[in-house]
Amino acid sequence: MTKWTQTEMEKRLVRYADLKGLRNAFIDARTPGSDRKENFTIIGPGVSENPAQVVHIPEAHGFNVGAARQPFGCTNSQHSHLTAETFVVHTGKWRFVFGANKDEGYLDVEPGDVATVPTHMFRGFEKRDEGTGFLYVVLGHDDPGKVVWAPSVFKMAEDFGLKLLKGGKLIDTTLGEKVPEGAELEQPPTAEKLKELATPPMDELAKYALKPEQMKANPNSPLAGEGVEEAALIGDVDAGDGFTAGPIVGHWQHGFALRRLKLATGATIAPHSRSEQEVIFVQSGTLEVNWADGKLIMGAGDTLTVPIGLAHGFRNPASADAIAFVVRGAAAPAAPVWATAQAAE
Repeated sequence: MTKWTQTEMEKRLVRYADLKGLRNAFIDARTPGSDRKENFTIIGPGVSENPAQVVHIPEAHGFNVGAARQPFGCTNSQHSHLTAETFVVHTGKWRFVFGANKDEGYLDVEPGDVATVPTHMFRGFEKRDEGTGFLYVVLGHDDPGKVVWAPSVFKMAEDFGLKLLKGGKLIDTTLGEKVPEGAELEQPPTAEKLKELATPPMDELAKYALKPEQMKANPNSPLAGEGVEEAALIGDVDAGDGFTAGPIVGHWQHGFALRRLKLATGATIAPHSRSEQEVIFVQSGTLEVNWADGKLIMGAGDTLTVPIGLAHGFRNPASADAIAFVVRGAAAPAAPVWATAQAAE
């Protein structure tokens, strides 16, 4: 059994204060209204078009974790993804806008909300209130592919000196960069492609978002106990850990499960291990993650990836509830294996 030291585990923790973002990660980086956004790749490789993007944890997980940080009025231009794109609203009020021309509906979200957007449709998002906001994003698969941009994005990007090569590399002509000889530029989607990226009806899209009051604790969760609640958010299929599919189920596959974990003051979860990747994002409060050789104290905005097979427990050492979102790296996560059972084997 692998021994994980304090130092090794700290390398798997990305604190909010240590996040390294990029302001020119994509072709829309200079578009007015989009030129103040920061993009982050927490667990890679992500979908950034700029090789300067910092990847905090490159280890393959079966999914990617990224984030966007934007001030009031800042927009993320209309684009489409090949794999699942799921948002956890950490701070700020946001509006997701649908359609290549931003005219096919919208969805407003606030801190604590979760929303997932279907593949193969255009979406963008805008920060709607004062101050800076942070969106935590989970993308499906190890290779989430490249972004498909709406036609208008290409025109505005060219006006500001940015070009995109086929394969997804950004060329900044204002810095003297040139399109390599023989290289092809990415072209805007054709009319036929735009038809393939049609927006579903708004009554369908509304089903893919949940507010905190809709996140119901599952009494059948193996983690449930005094002061501990676990709620299902996204689950493509029934799982082996006491959770059925849903409540968010799309016509596309996420390939991961998303849960909301809540620990009251002093609540604990006994040591257990998982058969799949487990990534923890603290929404609010303080969460202690402990294992045989150490412990980590996580605060709001921090992200930790727990090694497969490591027996670990949780504790809330603070006076406020600890709320965390947990990504489990399988469509049907297995039941946890309790450390007592492991020791008896």
